[in-house]
Amino acid sequence: MRRMKLGMAAVAVLLAGSLTACGDAGEDDDAPEVEAESDCDDKFEEGSRMAELSDAGEIAIGNRVDQPGLGQQDTPDSVPEGFDIDMAKLLIADLCIDPESDAVEWTEAVSEQREQFLQDGVVDLVAASYSITDDRRQLVGQAGPYMITGQQVLVPIDSDVESIDDLQGEEVCAAEGSTSLENINTAGAVGVPAANYGQCAEDVVNGTVPAMSTDGSILRGLAQQYEGEVKVVGPEFSEERIGIGYSKDYPEMCEWINEVLTEAFEDGTWEESFNAHLSSEDEEAPEPPTLDECQA
Repeated sequence: MRRMKLGMAAVAVLLAGSLTACGDAGEDDDAPEVEAESDCDDKFEEGSRMAELSDAGEIAIGNRVDQPGLGQQDTPDSVPEGFDIDMAKLLIADLCIDPESDAVEWTEAVSEQREQFLQDGVVDLVAASYSITDDRRQLVGQAGPYMITGQQVLVPIDSDVESIDDLQGEEVCAAEGSTSLENINTAGAVGVPAANYGQCAEDVVNGTVPAMSTDGSILRGLAQQYEGEVKVVGPEFSEERIGIGYSKDYPEMCEWINEVLTEAFEDGTWEESFNAHLSSEDEEAPEPPTLDECQA
């Protein structure tokens, strides 16, 4: 397959303290090596989507390419890197597909595209800082969460803004189609949509908008990318539960996803990935979050 071009409260508190600029976190070289399982004969129930994907030996993943530490792709033909990407690789490998091979189609999925991509079969799974919400679960399946974070604010380095409360009635950028826009408006600011969070960060740097807001995990990666020009401020004003998206046509995928995530929680792979991409030198990964039960 070809790669497309670039186009619980306690857990939340611990995670907020741990998420830092990816430059201060572990190097990508420290990320776990994920190798494909070698024998999938009779592993999955006949007729299940997992069996179909494993037998085909190909899979398409919706991911982000502009979020350092979570999902970043340096060139159109490179394999993305980040914590979200590692979670996707674990699922790919469990299907006996090599996550580093051309059998994986990494497809940029910006916020407003994710549900449609799953509904239309453009991608098989979404691992793209994908917040689990009741509204989204009306349209697609979501398994997890594998991370809990919260929304904060990114402002110019010399800004006097200390939190979302200082931006009442002011324009604040977020990705179009994201829950972040809704949270901004609820908090009393004016959400301004952009194509992606990379564009938001550029708009903050060049003064087009006074601030942007989304999950702290994303903002810290962007702050490292624009080191010395922007900073992350304020307490979290939302709780974002990040999970894996799949099509509602294949409800059997939920239990499979949760099983793979549970194994990663228990064998230390989740912690290794978190520390490699998101932890600081002083603070390491929190305890993994509790997974939601799969819906009927």
